[in-house]
Amino acid sequence: MCRWFAYISPEEPCLLSDVLVEPANAISKQCSEHYLPKLLPHGEEHDLDDSNDKLMQMRNSLLNMDGLGIAWYTQAAENYVKNVEGQRPALYKTQSPPISDFNFRNLCSNTETQCLFAHIRATSGSVVTQVNSHPFVFGRHVFMHNGAISNFSNVRRDMTDLLSFDAYCNILGSTDSEHAAALYITNLTNHGAKNTWEKEYPIGEMLSAMNKTLVQIMELQQKHLGEKAAPNSLNFCATDGRKMVATRFRNHATQQPPSLYWSEFAGRALNHKFPGNPDGADLVNEAATKGTDEKIGKHTIIASEPTTYDEGEWHLIHANCMLTVDENGTEKEVPVKYDAKFNAVDPNFP
Repeated sequence: MCRWFAYISPEEPCLLSDVLVEPANAISKQCSEHYLPKLLPHGEEHDLDDSNDKLMQMRNSLLNMDGLGIAWYTQAAENYVKNVEGQRPALYKTQSPPISDFNFRNLCSNTETQCLFAHIRATSGSVVTQVNSHPFVFGRHVFMHNGAISNFSNVRRDMTDLLSFDAYCNILGSTDSEHAAALYITNLTNHGAKNTWEKEYPIGEMLSAMNKTLVQIMELQQKHLGEKAAPNSLNFCATDGRKMVATRFRNHATQQPPSLYWSEFAGRALNHKFPGNPDGADLVNEAATKGTDEKIGKHTIIASEPTTYDEGEWHLIHANCMLTVDENGTEKEVPVKYDAKFNAVDPNFP
């Protein structure tokens, strides 16, 4: 499966290298190594084969080597372009593995932001090319996905019929994820034209648009496949730079969705300005410029895997739930609203 990482704060920027490159379990190192507390055994005495969950084993035995993408919000356009208000996303995509990408590492070492998306890809079948790497940008809105829309080729045509014209035209690649992104922006803007992508929408409307997107996908699968429909893994995340909504979802009665965690504390250990180290309590951060009594600004991290050693800093998002973060940085977990009739049988893991 893919891996993604999201950071958002109303007040505290992060340095990209602090959160994406330096930690021992940074996303740039999750191409082959995985750390999933509460889901998989870990430690020197355990390995992936010790898990009794065969689906979880399969997901985490894959190499995430099929593309890298990051989107970070900056005020540059607002400072230079008339009628642009608020931060807008900058985007970098590559087919190179992150650990060997010189441009990625250099960019990260000199860029800070209050809102960041990062994604490493394991393809579910579509070609490996830059345009198929996540995240996907629609105006001020950004979207990424870990998982897969099952039997996508069966529902793709009808899925495009649900899209606004401009959302359809903005699809540059061939992935199920980018089509889901276009469906989300269509729902969020009520089939609005491209100019509506520049607007902010209340967190409640972002939540409703995301929930509607999940349900529409399952409705199309039931229409075309009936009882042959297979479960989806839909860990979506969307942001406008000030607010965020994420899903941990699989329409199956008992199977776990792919891993997804969140933390309101881990950003301190991930910030070189503050004492502490993401890789261990006994490690000293000699570069700290802040005192132990100084507080870090409110922030939220949502990630496929924890990126700090302290499990207590991280919460596993419950299965089939969504996490919202409003403009003040307040987090709230709510269940996905869907009919249990959409739960499907997995033919590969009965």
